[in-house]
Amino acid sequence: MTGIDVKEVIDRYYPNENELKNIYMIHAVKVTEMALEMARKHPELNIDLQFVEEAAMLHDLGIFLTDAPRIYCYGKESYLCHGYLGAELLRGLGFERHARVCERHTGTGLTKELILDNGWNLPVKDFVPETVEEQLICFADKFYSKTKFLETARTFEQVLESMAKISDESVSKVKQWASMFM
Repeated sequence: MTGIDVKEVIDRYYPNENELKNIYMIHAVKVTEMALEMARKHPELNIDLQFVEEAAMLHDLGIFLTDAPRIYCYGKESYLCHGYLGAELLRGLGFERHARVCERHTGTGLTKELILDNGWNLPVKDFVPETVEEQLICFADKFYSKTKFLETARTFEQVLESMAKISDESVSKVKQWASMFM
């Protein structure tokens, strides 16, 4: 048992029933459902299902702190920072393992080289999914948008197209995850 009350954590940072919380909850539930479905197909991976359920529900906790008006976020930070910011919130509550999922799910992970090369306002370190649970949640997240067709999963081909806009490395990583989890 990890001892985290997911609903309590979400309600702490998203106390009002509004469009932002609605988007957050639909996205989080869809990512969680997909991650759990894939995990259950692969018992040989010994995936911690309770942790996946909790961490997938919390992976986007920091979005409210970012400036993303399309999804009703009116914070001050760049949307790219949402993973890192969510991780800070969870660390403040004592949930290090969950925090690592937050900060490592953006794209297929952000390396310190990528951060430096792009001049992003992030700590200069690797934010790359390492554990099977981190990889699984990151992978499942690629199938759901917070801006279009909230409840409809992208096809694998659409995920690959999206990753191709980032890098060849992202495409390779998604293909590797597909071979593990699909």
